[in-house]
Amino acid sequence: MEKPLRLQAFLARAGVGSRRQAEALIRQGRVRVNSEVAQLGTKVAPGDVVEVDGRRVEAPAERVVLALHKPRGYTTTRHDPHAAHTVYELLPEIPGLHPVGRLDRDSEGLLLFTNDGALTFRLTHPRFGVRKVYRVWTEGGTLPEAVCQRLLKGVELEDGPAKALACRPAPGGAILTLGEGRKREVRRMLQRVGYPVRRLLRLQVGPIRLGDLPPGKWRRLSEREVKALLRLVGLE
Repeated sequence: MEKPLRLQAFLARAGVGSRRQAEALIRQGRVRVNSEVAQLGTKVAPGDVVEVDGRRVEAPAERVVLALHKPRGYTTTRHDPHAAHTVYELLPEIPGLHPVGRLDRDSEGLLLFTNDGALTFRLTHPRFGVRKVYRVWTEGGTLPEAVCQRLLKGVELEDGPAKALACRPAPGGAILTLGEGRKREVRRMLQRVGYPVRRLLRLQVGPIRLGDLPPGKWRRLSEREVKALLRLVGLE
């Protein structure tokens, strides 16, 4: 942190919660800066000591955002005694690094990681509607246009209605765009219309594309790409 930050932004970046949740903590008198109870509008400068409920919290010194091409067979978690492999085996050791959303073990493709809690919150919250693009191959082969139309109109799942924002038939399956990321949502939607997924590859999250990044490899997003993400969710 090179310049003073508003306290709620500092807490969000530290992963304490969203800015709104941070504001609630401040109003409740649970946050102290340099041993004094903080107020909304308080700014945190380098060297300040911030505590929440008596425990010191620190924001990352530098925002980091990575893109990983997650291979099939890797679990999106740091520790899982039942998982043969986790995505953290493929990543550098960076304090506070966490996934932006998830891909299930059998899915592949673009998975973002960051140490910025506020960015993660906005990229994953349905209110911001960050678009994600998937290439799917199904057991039934190429989706007929009529099935795409069903997905665009919406299907009923056990946790509520779900619909695609875009759907285009592609050899062996389709290319789908969704604006939310419920658990195994793409798989459940296609199961619902009678086309179980055989393979799922995420191609894009917001403006960030998988491109030609090889499976199992990661890259650091450029400054321009990070700014595009921040603008997308109103943090720039």
